[in-house]
Amino acid sequence: MGQDNATAANNVSKWTGTVYLFSLLGAFLSDSYWGRYKTCAIFQVIFVIGLVSLSLSSYLFLVKPSGCGDEKTPCGSHSTIHISLFYISIYLIALGEGGYQPTIATFGADQFDEDHPKESHSKVAFFSYFYLALNLGCLCSNTILGYYEDKGIWAVGFWASAGSATVALILFLLGTPLYRHFTPKGNPFSRFCQVIIAASRKWKVEVPLEEEDLYEVHGSDLADNGGRKILHTEGFRFLDRAAVITSKDHTNKTSTHNPWRLCSVTQVEEVKCILRLLPIWLCTILYSVVFTQMTSIFVEQGAAMKTTISGFHIPPASMSSFDILSVAAFIFINRRLIDPIAARIRKSGTGLSELQRMGVGLIIAVAAMLSAGAVEHFRLRHSQKDCPTCANSSSLSIFWQVPQYVLIGASEVFMYVGQLEFFNGQTPDGLKSFGSALSMTSISLGNYVSSLIVIIVLKASTSNDMPGWIPRNLNKGRLDMFYYLLAVLTAADFVVYVVCAKWYKYTMFEDRVGKNEVDLVV
Repeated sequence: MGQDNATAANNVSKWTGTVYLFSLLGAFLSDSYWGRYKTCAIFQVIFVIGLVSLSLSSYLFLVKPSGCGDEKTPCGSHSTIHISLFYISIYLIALGEGGYQPTIATFGADQFDEDHPKESHSKVAFFSYFYLALNLGCLCSNTILGYYEDKGIWAVGFWASAGSATVALILFLLGTPLYRHFTPKGNPFSRFCQVIIAASRKWKVEVPLEEEDLYEVHGSDLADNGGRKILHTEGFRFLDRAAVITSKDHTNKTSTHNPWRLCSVTQVEEVKCILRLLPIWLCTILYSVVFTQMTSIFVEQGAAMKTTISGFHIPPASMSSFDILSVAAFIFINRRLIDPIAARIRKSGTGLSELQRMGVGLIIAVAAMLSAGAVEHFRLRHSQKDCPTCANSSSLSIFWQVPQYVLIGASEVFMYVGQLEFFNGQTPDGLKSFGSALSMTSISLGNYVSSLIVIIVLKASTSNDMPGWIPRNLNKGRLDMFYYLLAVLTAADFVVYVVCAKWYKYTMFEDRVGKNEVDLVV
């Protein structure tokens, strides 16, 4: 569409960010009203509609003349209506994918019984294989569809995506009789507000020392939390006031109470749980800034390198296949090698905890940015020696990017798989989809923060008529400095993350007590 490097990278980041932002909407509808199955089905339909719309708009309006967009033949100018149709289509796709992804992860985890030892173990493995399946799908799109796009056959690639999504929807619906279905637990936002308001109303009330003196529900009244009571924890004692029984709570003669004046310990702990998760979640956002470079800046860097081998052209976007292969390899390495060794060293039945794995992911992300910066440094040296006046030319092979893609893939296994397990396991039953959405939303905000960093870097580096760090012609820029900046920011984020992980207290359910603190060894 004739956009420069920085604009294209920002638009990709904004779209990707919007995908994951819609995950909050999907999670809310899933946990509150529709349930996971219905939410998955509805958003998958929206996803298919978006892909069909994109295919039609590209075929009829955008890819003109036929075969344009292959880096040799530029496409013609587009009217405002045509561009609007394109953006409506891709944001319909964002809505469908965003609403579907966190819910399908939770829906898949629902099919395992946590109280059954074998199924509980299988549930842990599920998140790894779920993430692997997502990446294998990306592998197909980056190779097969990437080839079509590189040849300028964009509409064929979009139609193939629409066909695949339609088949996936049909397969999902065919499994309907076999699924375990769970009833939504009601609006979690109202339960959250009830605790805040009840605690505020009793701000002068003294919290009893014994937790037995706090109000708790039992039996069928626990349905709002899926039938599991959350044990009381220290910290955020102001919120405990919401569970303190006062004389005003018994002014009526019925057994019911005003939920805006008195809340159960379980309900209070739900709020504490979310508040404890927030610092961990915030620390994962900067990792997502690093991750999003793979779909934007990495591709632009690859396009400025030697992309042919024995006469065969390597599409720069297809290099992310090495990331996917790395994800597949490290999922098995982690499960079959690292976890057993860690379990033996720790003399426990489990390997690295979710928080420890996320910390390892941050360290590997720093290494990935240092690797990318080093590659860019040598790419610039080759370009200046080969042809200083040529645009985006360098004799350095694109395969020098392989280490940075492999490192990103390894970091994903530790960060994103660990994050999915952590948020799903630590959120109450009535907020499971929200827990998965937190993982997706960190990616969303990471994309927006990435756009913000690019804008700031461009503003700062283009002063005094300088070309900037990320110009249209990368040979005149300093992309290596941008990578090093991200490495420094991620290293600082890791330090903050360690502090937050040390502070975090695990949520303890009545029927699975024992995991109450974490030691992050790095």
